[in-house]
Amino acid sequence: MDIFFILALLFTSVIALTFIVERGFALRWQKVVPSAVESAVGHYHSDRDLGRLRHICQHHPSAFSRLLLMAADHVDWPKAENINLLEKRARHEVVKLERGLVVLEIIVGISPLLGLVGTIYGLIILFGSMDQGNASDTTRFAQGISLALNATLMGLLIAIPTLVAWSYYSKKVENLTIEMETLCDEFLRRHYGATESPELTPKVVPHSFK
Repeated sequence: MDIFFILALLFTSVIALTFIVERGFALRWQKVVPSAVESAVGHYHSDRDLGRLRHICQHHPSAFSRLLLMAADHVDWPKAENINLLEKRARHEVVKLERGLVVLEIIVGISPLLGLVGTIYGLIILFGSMDQGNASDTTRFAQGISLALNATLMGLLIAIPTLVAWSYYSKKVENLTIEMETLCDEFLRRHYGATESPELTPKVVPHSFK
């Protein structure tokens, strides 16, 4: 197997590991939806609690806190207009949560292919270097094939854990999004009252799950 394919697979594995670890820290539940902010929404009863809610959100910066601050800063607007503004901000926050997942998805696709190309290249070199004298050397031939197949093995060993991480993080983003949508809806209902039409409920579903 040519050194180029080894280095390419090693580089791919480093990128995959980097994004897996980074997304693991970035998508922690407490980092996206802090329990203190969630509790503040649960204890919100009227605009008298608005200052306390803002204070807690500012001291627990997160995607959810930014959405609540956006909504809290425009509570003097009609509910429908506030929801429209919140939806735009929410799409931006969801895109930030999904950042890096596309890289993992790409690595899942290219790692086995890169390994397969490395294997084919290794076999081509192996058969091309054989002459009549060493064609009967089965031990050397088997070693050459084994070395070439290492590329496919490396590609699969990179793709499988990356696929697991990508699937897990994608589902986690979806769950976090639903939780933020529910809590934002609760805040708006508590502030504006429950008399508004239900179709005005904000939708914060990420584009990749529509």
